[in-house]
Amino acid sequence: MNALRTALPLAIAYLRERTMATLLNIALLALGVGTIIALILTLNQAGQRMERDAAGIDLVVGAKGSPLQLILSAVFNVDIPTGNIPLADAMMISAEPMVKRSIPLSLGDSFRSFRIVGTNPSYLELYDAQIAQGRVWNKALEAVVGAEVARATGLTVGSKFAGAHGLGDGGGDHGDQPFTVVGVLKPGGSVVDRLIVTSLDSVWLVHEHEISAAGASTAKAADAHKHDENREITALLIQYASPMAAVAFPRRINAVSGLQAASPALETARLFTLVGFGISALKLFAGIMMVCAALGIFIGLMNALNDRRADLALLRVLGADRATVLLTVLIQGFALGIAGVILGTLLGHAATEWMGSLVGKIHRVPLTGWTWAREELWVIASALALTLLASLFPAWRAYRDAMPELLSRT
Repeated sequence: MNALRTALPLAIAYLRERTMATLLNIALLALGVGTIIALILTLNQAGQRMERDAAGIDLVVGAKGSPLQLILSAVFNVDIPTGNIPLADAMMISAEPMVKRSIPLSLGDSFRSFRIVGTNPSYLELYDAQIAQGRVWNKALEAVVGAEVARATGLTVGSKFAGAHGLGDGGGDHGDQPFTVVGVLKPGGSVVDRLIVTSLDSVWLVHEHEISAAGASTAKAADAHKHDENREITALLIQYASPMAAVAFPRRINAVSGLQAASPALETARLFTLVGFGISALKLFAGIMMVCAALGIFIGLMNALNDRRADLALLRVLGADRATVLLTVLIQGFALGIAGVILGTLLGHAATEWMGSLVGKIHRVPLTGWTWAREELWVIASALALTLLASLFPAWRAYRDAMPELLSRT
């Protein structure tokens, strides 16, 4: 204990003496730790969100195009749909014995960048969405809004709004066919929090009215309203009746002209594979920064040790034991490691929060730095182990050389 009380102020004084080198080593270590932690937090939250949003969905059927785009648009609502498919085809697929549950989706419009989804109440049941205020729609042009939509737009029960073309601001709106909010959902941590959900009839009615206003006869629009076979939807979410359906059912759908089937599990795995190289490169770069920081600590301690050999010998003459000298060097290295880890952890979480604010504004994807991942412990432990390892040889050398006889050499 006496050795520690003596070594601690000495180590702090030595670090203050080399302020620039101390700050540089801390910054290098902090950047490495912060980069890896930010990547871990981002990947963990993205993975958890994808797993949660795709839960209960075995297959997505939509128009021919990119399977990944189909999944991103229909399941995660972060991309443009590949197109529409005939409702009649969707109904035939839903009637297949291998299908346990099917949920139709009609996409294309939005309100203040929040997507409007035409579907049926089964979509809310899929995500276990609960009503906080009001009720579920029971007629056309009634809508239920997610918790995040209500918070960001101020929509509440009784509010009216008009949908706009596309998924961003600036598209022409359907001002003559406004929706009425009849329900607000409780926060559930799923994609529904960021959606406006209504009936398929509502979406069809808005666009059929648009066709009529553009020059088609009202009778023709009304006739289309009566015949489901003339209508289209964007995608169909399917849950298998048995695992065996995964073997042959997607192949059968892909053989149909104009239709494609995509598995959320396979496509999300492919997405992570596509970005995996870049993530690995960033982690490698961050790891190199951590190693460079450790080397900097090692070199700094060795240089300081060479400069202070006389001081260490004088300490021994004044009564300090070898343990005090050893602890003085170890504390210097460990203090740099602790400071770098603390700063790096703060930087990693702050960077994640900043990225979340940017991504949230553009894509409505939740990403926060106010969370903790167990993998961070490994990063912190690795950084501290590196700094401790970098301190061991200088400490051992100080322990070995800190003899009064050194005074005669200086």
